[in-house]
Amino acid sequence: MKKYLILLFTLILFLILSAYSYTCAISNNLSNSVFRLHVIANSDSKEDQELKYKVRDRLIQYMNSLVSTNNTKEDVIEIAKMHEENFKQIAKQVIIDNGLSYDVNIEIGNFAFPTKTYGDIKFPSGFYDALKVEIGNSKGQNWWCVMFPPLCFVDINSGVVPEESKLNLEANLGNEEYDIISNSENSDSLNIKFKVIEFFENLGIKLANN
Repeated sequence: MKKYLILLFTLILFLILSAYSYTCAISNNLSNSVFRLHVIANSDSKEDQELKYKVRDRLIQYMNSLVSTNNTKEDVIEIAKMHEENFKQIAKQVIIDNGLSYDVNIEIGNFAFPTKTYGDIKFPSGFYDALKVEIGNSKGQNWWCVMFPPLCFVDINSGVVPEESKLNLEANLGNEEYDIISNSENSDSLNIKFKVIEFFENLGIKLANN
């Protein structure tokens, strides 16, 4: 009996380690392939939430004027760093134009993200490189998108990401990673893989915050 318990424990441990190793590989590949935008409103008031979207739109517009379809993720991050002060000034100008005086904090780094859906593309939770924009007290609801490959312009309410955006995304990811986040065939096995990744990444975020 003791021998069987040891075998069972060994098998369970092997499965956990395998799942964790798989999660690390997929999560690293996803994180290394995308650059995200994170905007946090001053508060959840209607005025502050509307302001958040206005700031978002201007920053995306500005970023799109700086990059091209030939840029890599590294290029986009470097361009964002070079123009970091411009992002801040643009955001502050939008705030002033709307009759408010909130301060703005701009930071480019690696941050924790929850699971987010963009149309029919879903990114699991994890740590991603991003441009983070904090407006005023930054106590309001968050807004996220993917700046590279460019998904920020996608209308998430339509439920569909344009084919061109998917091709761009697929070109920057491995087949396994793209299959998991798109799951166009609604595969049970891909759903399970996504849940496994989500579980370990959420655990990692909780541990990092403690």
